[in-house]
Amino acid sequence: MAQRNWIIVASAEHARRGRDHRPLGFMQVGHGKLGPLKRVAAGDRVAYYSPATVFGGTDKLQSFVSIGIVLPGEPYEFDMGGGFIPWRRDVSYAASHEAPSRR
Repeated sequence: MAQRNWIIVASAEHARRGRDHRPLGFMQVGHGKLGPLKRVAAGDRVAYYSPATVFGGTDKLQSFVSIGIVLPGEPYEFDMGGGFIPWRRDVSYAASHEAPSRR
């Protein structure tokens, strides 16, 4: 199957958390929903677009924050504490810099 490209919308704070996680980066979508992650396949490219710096923020960051390739493996649950257990997929993020989507 051909590689697909996905744009995920999330705050920069959340996108950076996935990008900077070690030893592997990860992606979460739709506040941890499984369904969208089942449509993404290993080898697909993902880019995170952030309209704001923090969730619910109004600062109009409007930047692409990260870009990467989805790694092989199935979505998995991760306990973030406080009863929040979102679904994730592993991603290998490219070395890049954040780029505004407007001038």
